[in-house]
Amino acid sequence: MTPFTKSTLVIVPAHNEEDCVAGVVQRLQMRGFSAIRVVDNVSTDATARIARTAGAELISMTDRGYGLACWAGGQNLPPGIEWLLYCNADASDDFEAYQKFAELASDHDVILGARTHPEDRGHMSTPQRFGNWLAPFLIRLLWGHEFTNLGPQRAIRVAAYHKLNMQDRGFGWTIEMQIRAIEENLRMIEIPVRTYPRPAGKSKISGNLHGSLSAGAIILTTLARLRLGPLASGRQPLILPDEVGKLSDAGRRPAVPGGKS
Repeated sequence: MTPFTKSTLVIVPAHNEEDCVAGVVQRLQMRGFSAIRVVDNVSTDATARIARTAGAELISMTDRGYGLACWAGGQNLPPGIEWLLYCNADASDDFEAYQKFAELASDHDVILGARTHPEDRGHMSTPQRFGNWLAPFLIRLLWGHEFTNLGPQRAIRVAAYHKLNMQDRGFGWTIEMQIRAIEENLRMIEIPVRTYPRPAGKSKISGNLHGSLSAGAIILTTLARLRLGPLASGRQPLILPDEVGKLSDAGRRPAVPGGKS
């Protein structure tokens, strides 16, 4: 067990993942995590019972929403928790990457897993691939910061998390976290991670045109709220398209170690 694993609460939002959730909990335990909180996101199968039997703390929701589950998982933290780590319940995450998370924890506030491996594109749905192109493009356009993608595998220091005042309760959660981290000038880093096909169960994100349009709408709505909404007062000025190319490299943080900044 490392200082990182010892001081980390793993939050696992889960909706109808009875076939995968036990394996996820066990693999986290094998890597030294003992504080594992599965948030049952209105499942209609045995997800809750199986997660509890596997040794996770269980929180049951009465309303569905990815961001809502992530938010609920971060409430009433146990003593000694300094980090929140978000993990998929479908066993698609790169569990080997947590060693790198532990190595980077002392010098960063946010660690983002960037799904960059060419072979892994086929493991993501069309809406996921579309969103991972659209959102970073618009964030760079509007906030001047370059991200690789919106991978859900991420960790944030608790003290930093409290500064973000997260509002989204749906699939805009990951976008909001990254934008608010820019605005709060948090120390962020992206690292390459793999993404794997789920061993069982069904994806909650439709892989068709309707799913892509829905993903695009969520991204645009979230960005508009963050840039133009009531919480946007005092934030950075809008960066117009012709100004993007004038941004100095010194004003950006690296996206992936060794990659473009």
